Amino acid sequence: MAIPPDIEIAQSAELKPITEIAASLGLTDDDIEMYGKYKAKIKPEVLRSRQDKPDGKLIVVTAVTPTKTGEGKTTMAVGLAQALGQLGKKNIVVLRQPSLGPVFGIKGGAAGGGYAQVLPMEDINIHFTGDLHAITCAHDLLTSLMENHIYRGNELDIDIKNVMWKRVLDIESRFLRSMVVGLGDKFGGVPYETSFEITTASEIAAIHAISKDLMDCKKRMGEITVAYNSKGDAVKAKEIGGVGAMAILMKEAVKPNLVQTLENTPAIIHGGPFANIAHGCPSLAAIKTALKLTDYVVVEPGFGADLGMEKFMNIASRAGGLKPSVVVVVATIKALKRHAGVKYRDLKNADPEKVKEGLPILANEVDNVKKFGLRPVVCMNHFYTDDDEEIKVVLDWAKAEGIPAAFTDTVLKGGPGGTELAELVLSEAEKPSDFQFLYPLDMPVEEKIRTIAQKMYKVADIELDSGARRDLRKIEKLGFDKMPICMAKTPLSLTDNDRIQGMPPEGYILPIVRLKPSTGVGFIVAYCGDINTMPAHPSKPAANDMDIDEDGVIKGLS
Repeated sequence: MAIPPDIEIAQSAELKPITEIAASLGLTDDDIEMYGKYKAKIKPEVLRSRQDKPDGKLIVVTAVTPTKTGEGKTTMAVGLAQALGQLGKKNIVVLRQPSLGPVFGIKGGAAGGGYAQVLPMEDINIHFTGDLHAITCAHDLLTSLMENHIYRGNELDIDIKNVMWKRVLDIESRFLRSMVVGLGDKFGGVPYETSFEITTASEIAAIHAISKDLMDCKKRMGEITVAYNSKGDAVKAKEIGGVGAMAILMKEAVKPNLVQTLENTPAIIHGGPFANIAHGCPSLAAIKTALKLTDYVVVEPGFGADLGMEKFMNIASRAGGLKPSVVVVVATIKALKRHAGVKYRDLKNADPEKVKEGLPILANEVDNVKKFGLRPVVCMNHFYTDDDEEIKVVLDWAKAEGIPAAFTDTVLKGGPGGTELAELVLSEAEKPSDFQFLYPLDMPVEEKIRTIAQKMYKVADIELDSGARRDLRKIEKLGFDKMPICMAKTPLSLTDNDRIQGMPPEGYILPIVRLKPSTGVGFIVAYCGDINTMPAHPSKPAANDMDIDEDGVIKGLS
């Protein structure tokens, strides 16, 4: 069944004024700050004034390890929220804000798809309320202040070869991955090697998503380790100065953004750190606010259950005191076939046997949910190329394993296409769960990494190379070893190698090449192999198909 392009569906939708959406949540005009007719910021007082109100139930939407364009988690999260609305359940869907890099790069927009979208789609994908621009400015202000400090005499004795703080830009560019700055005469600065990262890889993006409010954000930014001095001691942002100015830039960005779905279900879109580099979750401020405003909150961390969901549980839930009720694992036929070794060009060809070969990857992600003491629900996300026999393979497997599973068609049908899933989720959410973390914080750093790798990825072991060992000694010496772990790895494989599909080969050793303490946000980043923090455009960027006419109508954004 063919449907119009996403942007045409979005542009033909009937949006309600955002004041009406706010009113449906019990919010008055004084509780929000308008950003036009269909967007608003929720004031911090809304959460503060409802601290004694019981939380709603938290539903986490994750997926199998994804193909390059993802498995439709955002679409399913939006579709589930709409389906809950169809069943008369008061709910909010909480999502991450799209980064301009992927929007103009390989993925295009990230506001859902078909008849399961958040709106206004064009605004959400492009600029929105300016949160990512604020993060970019705050980050680069700190960079400029640090470099000015070095130029003006370097009183803090910063080791020019141990500068950790780089520059950020929310546009992809491979030419910015490595460079020398400070060139020129004596007024040009002090030359040193550095690079750009994408804005959503900035520690400030992670801080933005984990801060409770502006003052918490300000305090955390002050704790950022920007460099090390010649003695190997950490140099913090608060020693450089300008943290108050950075907080001024973040003043509006810390407030959650209220919008709506295609079916006028409330949606909050706030925060957006990358999940293969940072913790990849919507902001705690958004989630905690939503939990006080409604009965059910649908939240979507980035990438698969082994990556984004693990970080949501061990990092975000720990920091915010969250207790999820149920986890939806989104599976697609194409992802299962891809993990069975089917080439991208052949994924559209029906092959039930290859779907069966790919089931261990789904079984692993379901097992990962159970490792946290939570109940999984499998969701089959329908694509038009899916064959009935292929779908039957997955649903038969789920039935044999005793796992609740539903076939969903929210892209084609919106909320009505997801009511079976919604009913399963509501049923499972009412059952008792025993949420627990994967590891205690006082466990040695190497053991925390090993626990994640062995339990989530099912590799045989990890191996820290000489550089990572050196980093570990520094982390332990400086007392940064009691923080949770944030794994930085490819999202396309359970290993560090995106060419390895399916379960890791027997005896596979996961290499850890670098450890970085992110002392502001409060976790240790463990780099598995070569992870690039500045993506690059594909041979045909999505931007090439976008345009705007004289009436301001955007085309080609998906």
